[in-house]
This record gives sequence, structure tokens and C-alpha cells, in this order.
Amino acid sequence: MYHMVQRVDATAETTASPERVYALVRDGATWPSWSTLDSFELERPGETEREGVGAIRVFRTNRFPKPVVSREEIIELVPDRRLGYALLSGLAVRDYRAYVDLEPVGGGTRIRWHSSFRPVVPGTGWLYRRALQQIMTRCARGLAEAAAGNS
Repeated sequence: MYHMVQRVDATAETTASPERVYALVRDGATWPSWSTLDSFELERPGETEREGVGAIRVFRTNRFPKPVVSREEIIELVPDRRLGYALLSGLAVRDYRAYVDLEPVGGGTRIRWHSSFRPVVPGTGWLYRRALQQIMTRCARGLAEAAAGNS
């Protein structure tokens, strides 16, 4: 059924500390250097800090068949452990929520980037899930490498 919730989950590990990884994922301006995104713009600052809860971040990419502009609102922050965001526009999906969870492992960090959504267009959930799986995997790995100083 097209209203079925789709889920995407990607993990990566880095030798960097959770604090180092969190600093990168919190700073939207760093994303173009380690993710699949080409540019970042802060549309609206957060309630109590620049990229805090309530902030709206705009990311652009030209790597799809057509340019994509996504608007995302930060919905949850747990220092050195989690960043959560909701997609406001940019893809034909609804109820999109994503979380980047950081877990200390050994002397480094396990990054778990996961999301859920429902497709707007019936029958397209598998397509979005497949594309987002590839993107999230590349983002998680890029974040891990950048945090370790390998980017």
C-alpha cells in the first residue's frame, strides 16, 4: 500500500569522538564537504541558537536527474548523541523524519543515520527508499571520514 511507512537505515564507524562527529553534523555549512549535497543556507535560525531546534536549513544538490532543493527543520538535539530533522519540502514524500545517532564504541563513534517517510505518489516508496539508502550510506561514510580527518 502506498501509505506504508518506508524506512532507511545506514551506519558507519569512525575513530573520531562523538563530540567531533556531532560538531560536524550540527554545522550545516560543513555538509557540502562530506555529504552528497552541494550547498547549504540557513533560512531561519533556531529558537535559542543559530542551528538549534526550530532552525530551517536549505540544502541544494545537482547530482540527481534534476536539481533538488530540500528544506529541513531541526526537531531534536541531544549534545554529542543525536540530531533529528524533518523534511519540509524537496521530495514527494510526507512525514519524513531522520535522525543521526552517535554511539561511543571503543575509541571512536558508531554513526547511525536513519529515517522514515511515506510516499506521496502511490507505488514510489521503493524508489525513494532505494535512492535515500544510497544517499544516507554515502553521507554516513562521508561524515565518518571527515570526523576522522580523512576527507
